[in-house]
This record gives sequence, structure tokens and C-alpha cells, in this order.
Amino acid sequence: MYTLYSMQRSGNSYKVRLALARLGIPYRRVEIDILQGESRTPEFIAKNPSGQVPLLEVAPGRHLAESNAILWYVAGGTTLAPEGRIERAEAMQWMFFEQHSLEPNIGAAYFWLCLVKGGRDLQGHAIEGWMENGYRALGVMEMHLAKHDYFVDKRFTIADIALYAYTHLAHQCDFDLGRYPAVRAWLDRVGSEAGYVPMDWEPRSEAAE
Repeated sequence: MYTLYSMQRSGNSYKVRLALARLGIPYRRVEIDILQGESRTPEFIAKNPSGQVPLLEVAPGRHLAESNAILWYVAGGTTLAPEGRIERAEAMQWMFFEQHSLEPNIGAAYFWLCLVKGGRDLQGHAIEGWMENGYRALGVMEMHLAKHDYFVDKRFTIADIALYAYTHLAHQCDFDLGRYPAVRAWLDRVGSEAGYVPMDWEPRSEAAE
């Protein structure tokens, strides 16, 4: 059984939990609170030198980091991972987009404005940039979703999971999604997918303290 080191309020961690839930894959969950420095302990650094979550133990002593890499690993051979050459490349294209255009802006805004006490004051100089670039990313997504129900291969894939995690939190950190009807419709579609679990869902029987 996998062991997932995850923070409940982390969008990147939620990606993995959502994929595992959709696929019905059991796992042991270890909660790591990065706000309390739990990902910077010597024990955790020995598992993942970058000191970040999520982290998936795929075999005893064998760990895989980076949320989107984990998505490809757990979804391999399933309907969540496109198999065609162009479809796989398109999925990677959108997952790279998520990491360089969405997560550094909407993800950063969510972290500092919603999770860190006093974060708005600490990062006041950065908010304008996050908003400008975050809205630009949402605009790119809106243009695509105005013509497509999902991001790749006309179906729900890990590309959607990667983009959903922080997009569905955007309204919590000052972004107005009212300007993006296609994005809102896509969020509703993802939320109605079989196996969907919300971010605050906890598989208590499989959790580990």
C-alpha cells in the first residue's frame, strides 16, 4: 500500500488525494503541516530533500515527489492518463502550464492569503503581480474551455486534476471567477465526476497521525 505524506489544505497534495480517490486506490495518509515546519525535519528531509509535500512512498524506502509526477505514476495505465502520443503531450503541456502559470500565482495567493496568518501584510508587495498573472492564466483556460469540456482527449484526465486543485480555490483568495463562465462550468463538471472528493475529505480509516 502507498504511503502519502500530505497536507490537508495544500492544493498540490489535494491533486494526489483526488486522483487516488477517483481510482479507488487505498493508501496510508500521513499529515504533514508545512506551516509548523514538519516538512523540514531531518527525518522528512531524508525522504525528500526539497522538503515539500506531497510525497508518495511507492515501495519501502522509495519515494516520489512533485505532485504532477505523482499523478502520472498513480494514473499510469488508467483512463486518467492519456495513452496517445499527442494526447500525452497535450496533458503534459497543460500540467507544465499549471506549474509555471497557475500555481505560482493562484497557488501563492491561496497560500499567503488563506493559510498564513498575516500573510496579506507580509506579501502585500506581491499581490498585484499574483492577481495580474493569475487572471492571465484563467483567461487562457477560459479560451480553451469555451470550446472543450475538458483539457485533453475530450474526457477527464490528470490534466484536469492538476488544474482543478488551485483553480477551485481561486475565489477564496480574491479572484473573481464570475468573469469566466466556461471555467466555472468546468469546475462543476469536475465536481460531478465519479469518485470526486472535496479538499477537506479525510479517509479516516486509512489515515496515520
